[in-house]
Amino acid sequence: MSDASPGLLASLRGLATTSVALVRTRLELLKVEAQEEVGRISGLLLWGATAVLCGVLGVAFLGVFLTVLLWDSHRVLALGIFTALFLVAAAIAGSVTLRLLRQGSRLFAASLAELERDETALRNEDAAQ
Repeated sequence: MSDASPGLLASLRGLATTSVALVRTRLELLKVEAQEEVGRISGLLLWGATAVLCGVLGVAFLGVFLTVLLWDSHRVLALGIFTALFLVAAAIAGSVTLRLLRQGSRLFAASLAELERDETALRNEDAAQ
């Protein structure tokens, strides 16, 4: 009886060590994925804000330039055209934003896939025994 107990304890200790190592590895993977997602979102926000700011300023200055250029002949037409362009651009940007929001994030996709593989492997081992 005393011979079986140390073997059982050693097996349980090995199982616990392996489980802790597996959980630690998965948590490290989650951490890396979260850091990558934060970096991706930060870059996306920075470059997106820069593009929007430059685009708005460029189109606004173009509108002012053409309105001043056409002041004597077609100022109302120029103002109407640029108003319509701004409203169309706002509608397009809004629809693109909604599409991006509906796509969602792939945050933790790799971790979830790894956990699924672990679960499948454990189930296969249980079925084999």
